[in-house]
Amino acid sequence: MTAFPTLFVSHGAPNLILHDNPARDCLARLGDELGRPQAILIASAHFEAATPSFCIDKNPGMIYDFQGFEDELYKIVYPAPGLPQLAELAAYLVEQAGIPSTEISGRGFDHGVWVPLALMYPGAEIPVVQMSVQPALGAGHHVALGRALAALRKQNVLVIGSGSLTHNLHEVLNGGYAFDAPAPYWVQDFDDWVLAKAQSGEIEAIAEYRNLAPHARDNHPSEEHFLPLAFAFGAAGEGARGRRIHHSVQRGVMAMDAYLFE
Repeated sequence: MTAFPTLFVSHGAPNLILHDNPARDCLARLGDELGRPQAILIASAHFEAATPSFCIDKNPGMIYDFQGFEDELYKIVYPAPGLPQLAELAAYLVEQAGIPSTEISGRGFDHGVWVPLALMYPGAEIPVVQMSVQPALGAGHHVALGRALAALRKQNVLVIGSGSLTHNLHEVLNGGYAFDAPAPYWVQDFDDWVLAKAQSGEIEAIAEYRNLAPHARDNHPSEEHFLPLAFAFGAAGEGARGRRIHHSVQRGVMAMDAYLFE
């Protein structure tokens, strides 16, 4: 069985799913291009916890973790089943790597999960397990967390990190950028740095991006949206390299890049 690559996607605002744009088009094609896994394990920037937490619900609900968007978004349901056995296996693998973990129930899919997956696999027939990120622990921790779960790729599990290549909401809301504005230098420099490190397999640099990448704190005042990329890179295993499969920018400062790691 050929192992799946791991995937990082920039999920954007919740209404990404409603409007034509290049990032949406990429996600809508991606499921057919990748093929159908037996299950999906997805780390969402919108699920934060002190330790890696895995959702064990058989039938996860929905979370509309936003306000002020189109009414139709609050009616979207992505009824993919959960897979408790996968959640339990993931928690076990993480524990075996020396990282404490938690299994939880009662938490639905947030928009970091259902926005990309509803575009990639609209039939919602593939079981999905959602897991948390730990913003206080940094990118190096998430590389190690991914490495602990790398074996899942050989079990026909698609491992996804869902965040955003850049994510400065203050600039989005107050920067005065039009939707199709080009990226300012500080966004472009960061984007180029990540691309170079991913392509060359320099995962140690990604683990230390906060100190090494140009304008890291300008692009990520908080880290939760970058950590899924470090996680996906780590989950691809030793010697992995990244291939950027999509690049676009929304409102100048939101880089919507997607990467495959293998």
